[in-house]
Amino acid sequence: MLIWCVILFSLGIAAFLDSLFNYGDIFRRVNSVLFMLIALGLLVRTTTKMKTRRMENYIEKVDDLRAEIKDLRNKKGSQAGI
Repeated sequence: MLIWCVILFSLGIAAFLDSLFNYGDIFRRVNSVLFMLIALGLLVRTTTKMKTRRMENYIEKVDDLRAEIKDLRNKKGSQAGI
């Protein structure tokens, strides 16, 4: 997904430069702006998804550690009762 965002953004830059130097023979100015806006939107969406997934990983890890602590306390309590 990130690679496609970079490719789309580079196409937008190429289209914008074309409109400046070649008078828009290949692309038009509106198309280049749309390319860049879509690419920036994809980049923002990708980074927010990555941050969200990182937070979900932390939550899963904390839950696993809490369960492990609970198991260790139960084992310690059962050994003290012996």
